[in-house]
Parts: sequence; C-alpha cells; structure tokens
Amino acid sequence: MISKTYDVRTHGCQMNVHDSERLAGLLETAGYVDLASLPSPQRPEVADVVVFNTCAVRENAANKLYGNLGQLRPAKQKNPQMQIAVGGCLAQKDRSTIVERAPWVDVVFGTHNVGSLPALLDRARHNKAAEVEILESLETFPSTLPTRRDSAYSGWVSISVGCNNTCTFCIVPALRGKEKDRRPGEILAEIEALVAQGVVEVTLLGQNVNTYGVEFGDRLAFGKLLRSCGQIEGLERVRFTSPHPAAFTDDVITAMAETPNVMPSLHMPLQSGSDRVLKAMRRSYRSEKFLGILDRVREQIPDAAITTDLIVGFPGETEEDFQGTLDVVRASRFSSAFTFQYSIRPGTPAAEMDDQIPKEVVQERFERLIALQEEVSWAGNREVEGREVEVLVAPGEGRKDAETQRMSGRARDNRLVHFAVPEGADVPRPGDAVTVAVTYGAPHHLVADSGVQGGVYAVRRTAGGDAWAALNEGSTPGASRKPAVSLGIPSVGAPPTPEVAAAPCCPTD
Repeated sequence: MISKTYDVRTHGCQMNVHDSERLAGLLETAGYVDLASLPSPQRPEVADVVVFNTCAVRENAANKLYGNLGQLRPAKQKNPQMQIAVGGCLAQKDRSTIVERAPWVDVVFGTHNVGSLPALLDRARHNKAAEVEILESLETFPSTLPTRRDSAYSGWVSISVGCNNTCTFCIVPALRGKEKDRRPGEILAEIEALVAQGVVEVTLLGQNVNTYGVEFGDRLAFGKLLRSCGQIEGLERVRFTSPHPAAFTDDVITAMAETPNVMPSLHMPLQSGSDRVLKAMRRSYRSEKFLGILDRVREQIPDAAITTDLIVGFPGETEEDFQGTLDVVRASRFSSAFTFQYSIRPGTPAAEMDDQIPKEVVQERFERLIALQEEVSWAGNREVEGREVEVLVAPGEGRKDAETQRMSGRARDNRLVHFAVPEGADVPRPGDAVTVAVTYGAPHHLVADSGVQGGVYAVRRTAGGDAWAALNEGSTPGASRKPAVSLGIPSVGAPPTPEVAAAPCCPTD
C-alpha cells in the first residue's frame, strides 16, 4: 500500500518555518510521507495533503494565498480525496472567510492549535465538510509536538511565543497572543537533545526574545539562557531572533561577548530613524537609544555584524522623517537590512491613521533607501577582505555554486560566503566547518577563493557533517532527505517560583 503524501508550503518568518517543521512532524507521525522525499519518477504531481502555513504581515499575503489556492482547484476537482489545509497567521485572522472565498479548502486552523491538524483532516474527510477551528489562546506549547527538521546539523528552538508589544503597524500580537515563556530547563533539554542528534547550530526563536522571563519575573533571564547555552558540549553556534531595542539590556551584550559559542551577529529592528515616526509606531525607543545600543555592542564585540528591519512610508512620514532614517542607516553601518514598504493591515491602528503616503512617494523613497543600504553593505563587506573566516557549510545557499565551482555557507557573523575548493583537497560536507580567507567583498556576500590562490583552506569535520552524511548515505538523486521525526519536550508555563526558573540558566563559576 502506497502511503499518502503531504506538502507543507511556508510563507513568512522563522517562527512559521519552525511551525512548519512541527506540522511535518505531525503528518509523518500520522502516516503521511513528504512529497519531496520521493524520487522524481514516483512523485505525484500534487500531494494528497497540501498545507499552507501563512503569514499576515504584508498586504499581499491574502492575494498570494488565494492565488495559490486557485492554482490547486483543478487538482482538487480531479481528485476529490485530496485535502487542502490553511494555517498560520492569515488563517487566525480570516478564519471562515477562507472557506467562503475558496470552498474547496478542507481545513482552516490557527496559530494556537497547530497540533490539531491531523484530527481536523480526519474529521473533514469523515464529515465531507470543511473544518474550521481557531483557538483564541495557546493550549499546548508548540515544542511539545513532534518535529521533522529541515536540517541535519542546524535547528530552531522556540523559547517563547506571542508578544506584549503594541506596535501600531503590526498585527502579530493579535494573532499570536500575549507572550508565553518556556521553562529554561526545558529549553536547555531540547537543545541538548538536538546536539545528541548531531546539531551543531541552534537559533533561539521568539517574537521578542530579549523579554524572555517576563512570565516568571526575571528580566535577566535571556542573558542567563545564552550563558547556559555556552555550557552545552558540542553546541558550536548559538543565534537568536528577534530582539526589541526597547528591552535590550547590557547584560545580554556582555553574555554574547563572554560566551564563545554565541555568534557575533545581531538582528536589531530599527523600523524608522525618525523619532516622530517611532512614537507614532509605538516603538518605545528613539534613534539615540538605538545607536547607543549598537555602540555598546561594538565596544564588546568589535566584529559583530548587525542587521535590521526598516519600514518606508509609514502614515505621516515626511521627507524630513525619511532623511532621519537615512541618517541612522549611515551611522548604524548595518551589514544588511530587510526593507519593506508600509502596507495597510486591517485591524491595526496604523490602518486608520490619516496621511497615508502615496504609492509613488513610498516607491521613490524605498529605492533611495535600498541604494544607500547597498553602499553601506558593500563597504562593510570590503572591510572583511583578507580576513580568515570560519564557514559552516550549507547545501543550497549558493544558487550559482555549480557554475562557479564553489561551495557556500555562513560565517560566524552570519554573512553568506562562497568559497572555492582546491583541486584534490578535502571536500567538506554540509555541517562541516571550513576556514578560508575572504578575497572579495560583494554587496550581498563574500567570496573566499584563498584555497585556489595558494592561501588558507582548512576543513574541520563536525558532528553536524557526520549527521548530514549519515542521513544522505545512499539517497536517491532528486529526493529530499530530512532527519527523522523527533518527539517534543512536554509542558508549558512559568515554573513554580522564580528561583527554580533562574537556576538552570546560571553558569557554573
């Protein structure tokens, strides 16, 4: 008997990517097989179950979803047994509207009940009717669910869900709910379990990671957590995303600087360089405080690469406000920036504000900001030329690797590096570490051809490379191989007392 196949399609942030790993784990546990894991000749054109894990942050999110659903309608008509499910933030927001606009959808579920998907699919199949289930608050922390990770050597670890901020442009708090923190011991236990499976890099996830501890009253909990990660043997790289400047404290900077496996990379969302616009956004910091944080980071971590988020065209933004953003971008020396044109999100305070900026004005400012950030990024990358970097090798990071005969991966500061392998030299596996020297800094990446120019080239085999090799041994070309499903870590909520919470995060003296 051939197993039914599934296809999880992810839109949006890293939190959604991690949620999709949970969805895949649930479907695998229920007996479904990943469509991409089948060799091409055996792979059906469309999976038996297609799941859209949606985002609601951008204006075109709904258009993208309904366009994709429309493309699947002929497949559903051809095979009525096929099932289509929609989850994530857009599902939490639009709810039954999705089934009204696309009646061929079988299941709609929200951000708080990811674990219900298999049961909802069974119920929809049995009742021959769409199932819409949206919960208003989290009942089970996602980390209790089985997971099918995308990578053998790298993993996401959620430390909190939800957000207590009230930014006027953002709909996420309404869809993800108030912040809920995991117990430190459970987080560390999950990381240790991942390391035992060969993971050498973890990224700590939260809508606002540096307010971690708010539920159990320890404002220093995140810095303690970073230090505790430094005590885990075999864990080589720790990253986190995303912090909020208003709550970013100096103890976190010191923890980053003093914990060797916490990487010298920091994503610090600015959004706007205008204090007037920041106030209208309800971002409870100002440009001077933001720049002060970056100065203190660079004092303790001189080689830190800092990235950011920027919004152009927020309601009421004047040319003077926009010039303020350009000024802060120049002063901040970001290694890269995720830059967005403001879009109205129904249900947010900003959507009701006067002085919405004309599209053509927003576009012109957007292009100027992109041009400036490209100059800044390029200048920063040229400064790295000649330096040795350690690259964690990744599959598929370089789209032109086959043409250029290079491999790719991420430096410790998270810059993308394309490097050449000398003829006859040891070829690294994804998950291994390679030391090379940067020969050219491009605007969006680094080139490291030192190995073929007679310079440094050294491969270090890692447990991550071993895990990747074991996973892909004898694999069929064209088929995707992912780690086996791992079970979740149980329980959620604040520990009984702050003392119990703090203890696992305190490094040994």
